[in-house]
Amino acid sequence: MPIVAQSTETTDWVSRFADEVIEESERRAPGKPVVVASGLSPSGPIHLGNLREVMTPHLVADEIRRRGHTVRHLLSWDDYDRYRKVPAGVPGIDESWAEHIGKPLTSVPAPKGSEHPNWAEHFKAAMVEALAELGVEYDGISQTEQYTSGVYREQVLFAMKHRGDIDAILDQYRTKKGPAKKQQGQKPVDEAELEAAEGSGAAAEDDGSSAAGYYPYKPYCGRCEKDLTTVTSYDDETTELAYTCSACGFSETVRLSEFNRGKLVWKVDWPMRWAYEGVIFEPSGVDHSSPGSSFQVGGQIVGIFGGKQPIGPMYAFVGISGMAKMSSSKGGVPTPADALQIMEPQLLRWLYARRRPNQSFKIAFDQEIQRLYDEWDKLAGKVADGSVLPADAAAYARAVGTAAGELPRTPRPMPYRTLASVADITAGAEDQTLRILSELDPENPLASLDEARPRLDKAETWINTQVPAEERTVVRDEPDVELLKSLDDQGRESLRLLLDGLERNWSLDGLTHLVYGVPKVQAGFPADATAKELPPEIKVAQRTFFALLYHLLVGRDTGPRLPTLLLAVGQDRVRKLLGA
Repeated sequence: MPIVAQSTETTDWVSRFADEVIEESERRAPGKPVVVASGLSPSGPIHLGNLREVMTPHLVADEIRRRGHTVRHLLSWDDYDRYRKVPAGVPGIDESWAEHIGKPLTSVPAPKGSEHPNWAEHFKAAMVEALAELGVEYDGISQTEQYTSGVYREQVLFAMKHRGDIDAILDQYRTKKGPAKKQQGQKPVDEAELEAAEGSGAAAEDDGSSAAGYYPYKPYCGRCEKDLTTVTSYDDETTELAYTCSACGFSETVRLSEFNRGKLVWKVDWPMRWAYEGVIFEPSGVDHSSPGSSFQVGGQIVGIFGGKQPIGPMYAFVGISGMAKMSSSKGGVPTPADALQIMEPQLLRWLYARRRPNQSFKIAFDQEIQRLYDEWDKLAGKVADGSVLPADAAAYARAVGTAAGELPRTPRPMPYRTLASVADITAGAEDQTLRILSELDPENPLASLDEARPRLDKAETWINTQVPAEERTVVRDEPDVELLKSLDDQGRESLRLLLDGLERNWSLDGLTHLVYGVPKVQAGFPADATAKELPPEIKVAQRTFFALLYHLLVGRDTGPRLPTLLLAVGQDRVRKLLGA
């Protein structure tokens, strides 16, 4: 059974939108399924910024399902968009792909070595797999199939017949200077962020204007397949359309009532779909929300098609915290698949669920991921003991499962930072990993590594892909004799106290108490004295002691948490390296 997000008792953003969407759906289409929508263009790697385009309506749709309503989450794959440019950093392509610019994405060859039939399918595949792991339920719609099969033929003919009305709306915005000016205190939008924020095919597409007049339909050329075409005439009665191609010089006249090789320009295509599908809720990125942008103009054009603009919150950028260059094969902008290699789907869902759509946030690929996991585990503890706040409980429930049930979870979720440290020290040796993890809690030892998976695997992948080699932990083979000889009486005494207490404190909690307690005992205080009971110099003594241990064990000033490191090294080797 899924954990239910008790929407009637919370004030989280998902519940509020669900209330609004249900009410609006009952007003517009009583008795019919609630329709929410997303759009993704598989023009290259689909980034974590694009994931917000899907997660926002998914979370709202799932809340509506939890309340017993029928919902359709439409995910339009804008695979009939034009191929705009050769993206940087994508394996298996070179500048020769520039010859395909202007073709539909489904007519562009996939990168070399791909098992997929075309460019669009290649980049859709990773996202489809990631959405399945995240528990996202949707109805996928290929816009290539919709247009080439004639599904939208009546809508295309209708748009051409009413092109004057559409042109009049667009003309209100043609004098406006693009995106809204930066507000005071607003961060500048950089190109990488904008690239990651694009949801659908809004990219720099013309609106259908030409010297021959306004036509909201763009044919793909019958010879070169590119959209570098200009409609030169159209007859409403016969539906005869003439066009020329500036890329190859080809021209022809076709009957639009029988022609399926083209599409409506973006600012007309999007509102046409709102009306055709009866969309009630669809968010949009900041690039769609400025004056004269697709969402704003679409709100007027949709009326021509007899529809209404969806409830459409703007969603903010999703930033990335410290992805290692060595792990990025996609120009440095990570995808949901990249994130799911180092974090469980529950954590990734939580990052999107806990922030309102208009709040930006970062997804951590650096050391910050350990702090995020600590926060997540702390939240799970509060949920378990009943001390959690209602809105936090709702975000947790949305993260761990959907209306269909809970997502698969790690049976025994040990701290991520501990698992990462163990993976670092053992270099993936399973027998050593099991030994260390089973000693963390001797009274309830881990019986199998499967109990710690998949979290263990995610932590190991993080170590292997995100932590540079110079920061990895390598335990000494032999004692640092010179350092041991140079120690004063206090240094030797600190090591003796540690070694004397190893055996009886050989657990994670025991060793934590021991390593922090040694400097306290040396200063004449009880080992369990609290920070409030100790003078400030004790912290200095602890740091000095810790640095000594790191140098003797791994030859550096810092390293993994000492209790974990000691467990990983093992009692016999610790005694050897500390000069027992």
